Amino acid sequence: MAHESLRIIHDEHAALSAMLQSLRMMVQRGPAKEPEQFFDVLRAMLFYIDEFPERLHHTKESELLFPPVRARAPHLKEALDRLDHDHEKGESAVRELQHLLLAWELLGETRRPAFDQAVQRYLDFYLAHMKLEETVILPEAEKVLTAEDWKSLDAAFATNCDPLTGKYPRDPLYDRLFTRIVMRAPAPIGVGEG
Repeated sequence: MAHESLRIIHDEHAALSAMLQSLRMMVQRGPAKEPEQFFDVLRAMLFYIDEFPERLHHTKESELLFPPVRARAPHLKEALDRLDHDHEKGESAVRELQHLLLAWELLGETRRPAFDQAVQRYLDFYLAHMKLEETVILPEAEKVLTAEDWKSLDAAFATNCDPLTGKYPRDPLYDRLFTRIVMRAPAPIGVGEG
């Protein structure tokens, strides 16, 4: 891959996809005999999604990548509008999941179906979102953006450093979060018991 920003975007998508699949597996598995651990891991996963992809990754795509693509590939207006709309509603969708998870944890099994349905919708939405970016927007960006565009994008995305990609040292600020997910989630998601 010729452009560092594209490699970073692909790496971040892969890390996020792995987190989303892990979230799906955790929800399917359910709390079993370890509800405290189960809810703790799910809260940590949703916090990661809210903290990194929603606030940093999406912002850079919408503010830095999409505008020059939009200017040079007007035929992608509808797809870019959809992706920008997805980015705008992503944070509130994660907050809804956090609320529904808390309701399930505090109010019991009667609240589980609402969480299960919302998390399935979110996972389907997010995976389709990344697929659109990877199969339509990024290939077109490679065709239409200039060397100067790529220089700016590469510099901006190089500051992301999502430690879940495995390419960067873990940030001490997030070390506790990632350790919690990996150590408490059962295999194959993490190394915890279960």
